[in-house]
Amino acid sequence: MKETLEFADLLRLMDERSGAFRAAVATAPGLDVRVPTCPEWTLFDLVQHLGEGRRRWAAIVAAGPADAPPAMSAPVVPREREALLDWFAASTKELLDALRDAGPDRGCWTWWGPSQSPQTTGAVARHQLQQVAVHTYDAQAALGTPQPLPDEVALDGVDEFLTTCVATTIAWPHQPAVVDYHATEGRSWRTWFSADGARTARLPTPVAVEHPQLAYVSARGTAHELVMFCYGRITMDSLRVDGDRRVFDQLIAWEPEE
Repeated sequence: MKETLEFADLLRLMDERSGAFRAAVATAPGLDVRVPTCPEWTLFDLVQHLGEGRRRWAAIVAAGPADAPPAMSAPVVPREREALLDWFAASTKELLDALRDAGPDRGCWTWWGPSQSPQTTGAVARHQLQQVAVHTYDAQAALGTPQPLPDEVALDGVDEFLTTCVATTIAWPHQPAVVDYHATEGRSWRTWFSADGARTARLPTPVAVEHPQLAYVSARGTAHELVMFCYGRITMDSLRVDGDRRVFDQLIAWEPEE
């Protein structure tokens, strides 16, 4: 399996996960079914959120390099299920078309300026694949039939989350810490937290901590479980956690501000 997904694979998998999302919504008893992993939302809310996101990011990608996202008016979202799913399919196509037209290397606005992910359309595609993958899991969970993410999506998802959503130049407000993540599929990552922010590196194999004075904890599970933990869908009790669990509590509560 490739270490990082190619742009064409990101688009292919985004389309595939979007189809799985529509299939889950299509088989639900109704759009008012509650989504347990997004407690304030119904299935309708979930479709609206994801569809609006597809359109917003399509506009961002189409705009090219910018200091701010383009202004957009609120879309009209159908309330009837078949029309809603058609609207969502059109929203997905809009994003995929914009990404294909731009290619992976063109710059565009992103919210992750100080992270390790570049401000490019390729990085947008990578993050948006994870968004639709996790929300597909949410839709399936609402029906009581959650399915694990495909291995290639999950493995890329751990790396993408750590480099995009965790990595930052904003100071870590606690004692310096080192956190390791080990996927049972054979891939590991390490994140360092300090006054300089947070930085992640992929490890060829699990290794010992070189700085024993630092707070340290590791989490082990399938790549799917690690992604679900990163996005708050499962708790650390669902993983094998070794070391100082308080570091994870601090990380979960951390809301860095620029």
